[in-house]
Amino acid sequence: MSAADFCIVGGGVIGLMSARELAMAGASVTVLESGDCGQQASWAAGGIVSPLYPWRYPAPVTALANLAQSVYPSLCAQLLAETGIDPQWQQSGLLLLAMADQEDALAWATAHGRTVQRWSGGDVAGCQPDLCADVNEAICFPDVAQVRNPRLLKALRADVMKRGVRVLEHSPATALVANAAGTAIVAAQSVTERVTAEHFVVCAGAWSAALLVPFGIQLPIAPVRGQMLMFAPHAHHLRRIVLRDGRYLIPRRDGRIICGSTMEHCGFELRTTDEARTSLWQSAIAMMPGLREVPVELQWAGLRPSSPDGIPFIGRLPTLANVWLNAGHYRNGIVLAPASARLLVDLLLNRPSAIFQEPYRITSTRVTAVSNA
Repeated sequence: MSAADFCIVGGGVIGLMSARELAMAGASVTVLESGDCGQQASWAAGGIVSPLYPWRYPAPVTALANLAQSVYPSLCAQLLAETGIDPQWQQSGLLLLAMADQEDALAWATAHGRTVQRWSGGDVAGCQPDLCADVNEAICFPDVAQVRNPRLLKALRADVMKRGVRVLEHSPATALVANAAGTAIVAAQSVTERVTAEHFVVCAGAWSAALLVPFGIQLPIAPVRGQMLMFAPHAHHLRRIVLRDGRYLIPRRDGRIICGSTMEHCGFELRTTDEARTSLWQSAIAMMPGLREVPVELQWAGLRPSSPDGIPFIGRLPTLANVWLNAGHYRNGIVLAPASARLLVDLLLNRPSAIFQEPYRITSTRVTAVSNA
């Protein structure tokens, strides 16, 4: 039997950042992860530190994104200093091509004090060569940044372990159950012990809903598969993230280019498909024709934890006093993680918070009671 102040179920970016915040506050923390930390949706993401079309999201997503974007530069510098692993935060800028709601984007930028540039087709050709020639105008958000998310996850794992967090990988939480005293315990399938804690935090992404059914909660979080392509390192002039018709290109420091992403409702099926590979390749060469001559180095898939309007669930479970939730970030797990973790830990430790919690609560208007619970 091992005990901690907090047990976090899920070792993705949300779980690891939550563990880091708690450890920095002096708490003892255990992380349970069913596989290897950070290998699910967090690893599969593109690493853009902004919602793709931020003006299309509700205010609660924007509030978290604003805080997270202000935190990321110092966070990545700290992780590099502490672990020697560079998450490669860089302010690439985001160039948006051929949008029907361009005026909405400009109005949103003005309302939120964001720097935005309106480019003509000539500006695009002159400032960002290698792109398609049929662009008549575009808008650029020069302050949008990216991280190399696999490196971010490796750095977070190393950092929390240095801070004394106990990380149990290949140890899935088979269930959350209430004991006779009315508090939760977790049975970990792959370890010889039963993990106990004062509080449990469910950060299991698309798998979170199943853990909460025993507590009478039907959580509206479901998997949405996203597939990605990586083009091999090569000489090119792409310096900005480029977004067109929901698909994007991300230039990495080492000459690779990432293309994403599909949106597929196919349950927990994680396999990649030839159809997605063809579709992504066609989107990539439509934006950057020279990629036609570049080999595709890798294709992969991840399962995003979709939620209504993309607003995550952050707070205490109403049916059990020591179970908390930080899940349902949909396409924005990397984007929102620092702010989401900060809000959760502010609530756990009863600290003042820069974020108003109400929109993220697990309330009857956001979840459904399970009739046979």
